[in-house]
Amino acid sequence: MKHQNKSRREFNYIVPMIVMAAAGFTFNTSEMIPVGLLSDIGANLGVSEAKTGLLITAYAWVVALLSLPLMLTFARVPYRKLMLGIIAIFIISHFLSAFAGSYNMLLASRIGVALTHCIFWSIAPAMIVAVAPPDKRAAALSVLVAGGGMALIIGLPLGRIIGLIAGWRIAFGSIGILAILLFIFMRMFYPNVNREAETVSRKQLIYDMLHCPQLMMIYLIIGVTVTGHYTGYSYIEPFLEQIAGFSESAITWTLTLFGVAGLLGSVIAGEGYTRNSRAMIIVSCFGIPFMLLMLRPAANISPILLAALCIPWGIATTTLNIALQNDIVRLFPHDSAVPMSIYSGTFNLGIGAGALVGGIATNNSCLGQIGYIGGSIAICTAIFCLLIYIPARRRAFSANKFSD
Repeated sequence: MKHQNKSRREFNYIVPMIVMAAAGFTFNTSEMIPVGLLSDIGANLGVSEAKTGLLITAYAWVVALLSLPLMLTFARVPYRKLMLGIIAIFIISHFLSAFAGSYNMLLASRIGVALTHCIFWSIAPAMIVAVAPPDKRAAALSVLVAGGGMALIIGLPLGRIIGLIAGWRIAFGSIGILAILLFIFMRMFYPNVNREAETVSRKQLIYDMLHCPQLMMIYLIIGVTVTGHYTGYSYIEPFLEQIAGFSESAITWTLTLFGVAGLLGSVIAGEGYTRNSRAMIIVSCFGIPFMLLMLRPAANISPILLAALCIPWGIATTTLNIALQNDIVRLFPHDSAVPMSIYSGTFNLGIGAGALVGGIATNNSCLGQIGYIGGSIAICTAIFCLLIYIPARRRAFSANKFSD
């Protein structure tokens, strides 16, 4: 009987975690798919690569601007009901993308997807933590991020392959079909979870957030670091093709390698955060700009070296993301949805800003310098993190008797 009860308890949180990880994969694949198909989308719709890159910028900035307002608007809707609703809109928007007859129609449909993204990454961390036992919550969050990271390993390369073989429209339509399956499994297996946030008033929460300097520092670090990262990553496909001379298959494999490294980073973060979160944050913060600054030198030296750079780059990006999200959960254990929604918005503000900066560089014949530009941006927050955030973080967690 005890064995049956234990198995039942494990089923009650493991299966929902798998479903949520699949949701993270689906949503992140949708967000990243234009990165691998910029050239094909632009050629089909008769627009430049830089203008096609605005699909990434517009998507990201919609998420940045509307994550918090939408989260507050739907604050009283039960998590499961809200999740099913946004997946339904996600499905419709993807089929509109697949049948878009113009650039403007594609842009509008992508904005529809972005609206669902606003809410998904605001509530997904709280939902997955809610179904996990207290001692498994950090691991559960890593599972969610790992699911999102699988988008870089499988989703982006596979979407690129489908796009190259059958066309980018089929790639977008395939994500819509995947989302239909996600809707079915979410409805079947994900339980209703309580909002712990109801124990804290919104006014008190906002007050606490505004008076938490560590939280504001987290937003600054992730926003600027992601700006630097996506200055390079948003245009990595044309960089690899035009600057490094990679073939289409080599580009696909390189993007896959980056994704595999991201998955490895999620595994490292699950253990590393528990053992020495401070060191993990510092190494990740400095690792991202270092790899960006090495892009052009590596391209000049060897294609193998350039591809190999994607391993530490992907690891650093993922571990920093997981570490900072865990920091937010520790700072606001009873209501992480709203701080997470701002985190998601800030993250996407960085994506949009990075894609815009990379686009400006590309338009001005500086595609080969995107790594230098992105690295110069990201190194600023690495220094800030080491000198300002880490000491402030230590004081906050010591006061709350958290291990560091």
